[in-house]
Amino acid sequence: MNLIDGKKIASDIVDELTQKVSAIDGNKPCIAFIRVGEDPASVSYVKSKNRTAEKIGITPLLFTFDNTISQEELFAKVDALNEDPSVNGILIQSPLPSHLNEQDAFNRIDPNKDVDGFHVVNAGRVVQEDPDGFVSCTPAGIIEICKREGIKLEGKHVVVLGRSLIVGKTFSLLAMQKGAHANATVTVCHSRTRNLKEITRQADVLVAAIGRPEMVTGDMIKEGAVVIDVGINRVEDASRKRGYKLVGDVNFDEAALIASKITPVPGGVGPMTVAILMKNTVKAYALQNA
Repeated sequence: MNLIDGKKIASDIVDELTQKVSAIDGNKPCIAFIRVGEDPASVSYVKSKNRTAEKIGITPLLFTFDNTISQEELFAKVDALNEDPSVNGILIQSPLPSHLNEQDAFNRIDPNKDVDGFHVVNAGRVVQEDPDGFVSCTPAGIIEICKREGIKLEGKHVVVLGRSLIVGKTFSLLAMQKGAHANATVTVCHSRTRNLKEITRQADVLVAAIGRPEMVTGDMIKEGAVVIDVGINRVEDASRKRGYKLVGDVNFDEAALIASKITPVPGGVGPMTVAILMKNTVKAYALQNA
């Protein structure tokens, strides 16, 4: 079993971007973060993104709002950032309060500044294989892992557990594209899939993004398969100071005995998401200044 070090790959990408940004004369790339409320996870995620941007030399802007903000007020801020030529990327941190329509908020962002890749236009660009579109960061991060780990997808059977736009649906579209680091035969499984174990055992590459702790057990994996675990789940653990531990959607101990390569949780796919967000921001800057 070969452990895939997502932290190392993400660090390499950050180093590459730092060199690229340092060579830019004049104004540096700029990303604006919008956070509504004080959800602890959202606060932590935005801080992490902010730190990484600063490390690279990307200018981060943070706009925070109370949970009581109206849709119109949120849209007004997005509109202002869309019109600001110094802002290259815009990210609205999810989840938003229930009275705000999340997809409408994502679609309000200028698609050419949508560095999170959630706008309907960028979803369409993925389908059309438009290289100037922005791909949501986690699926793009998985492709980057495959590139840098020498995991060939061409002609392989890739099985994806989960059909969310954020991960499963988008990754399946990327894996079946024409061109390098794609050309896979893809099966997408979800909560209504029958005979799940029979399907997952056919996978040369198994991507688990279903949001259920350690659901994928060793007997669901083919000998020598590559296992990419996207899940991040909190499980109670009284022996730990914080009272919980983080686990993926895959039973790591069982899978590690069977897989040829596997991502750990934490430290696998997670760090890639922020690195790809920064890569998208530098790409947006380049496209807007071409």
